Amino acid sequence: MPNTLAAAVHSELLIKKSRFIGCVEPMRDRAAAQARVIELWRQHPGATHVCWALLAGGQSAAVDDGEPSGTAGRPMLEVLRHQDLEGVLATVVRYYGGINLGAGGLVRAYTDAVAQALLSATKVPLTRRITLRCTLPYALEGTVRREIDAAGATLGTVSHGSLVDMRIELPEPAAAAFMARLNDVTQGRIGWIRDDAD
Repeated sequence: MPNTLAAAVHSELLIKKSRFIGCVEPMRDRAAAQARVIELWRQHPGATHVCWALLAGGQSAAVDDGEPSGTAGRPMLEVLRHQDLEGVLATVVRYYGGINLGAGGLVRAYTDAVAQALLSATKVPLTRRITLRCTLPYALEGTVRREIDAAGATLGTVSHGSLVDMRIELPEPAAAAFMARLNDVTQGRIGWIRDDAD
């Protein structure tokens, strides 16, 4: 099962006068990753390269940012894949120190910057979340809201018509037990709706 990261973690390596600042962090998609890279350029205007790799929601990226092809982004991406990570961005900011490292040296440096950061990372199992939809009498709304809170689920949209219509988001493995619990506490007065639009 893939993991994501609880929070951003950093590393810093000094190799032959070049400074490599690595970071691995949770990231939802490519657009957010690109925004983060732009932010890193603003934070490090004197940097020579900001290389990055992304695995998120079926999207992947490996960007060498001017380093010789295949010496930065791809090795960083392989570290993420080897660690079975998902929803993670790896970035390495490089300040060139005046000494060429060669292709092999660059691959090692970028790989090590990401691997060192991951040593202090807290990995979190990635669980698929689903949305349940139900209807219930007004008198049960408070009870169901308390059950949602107790289960650590997330209440989505709520609409009030002849019945209360709720959308509830929670980890997929917990859905069956949650539905059974609500059926029990409402004495079967809750209606589950299959919503094919979700």
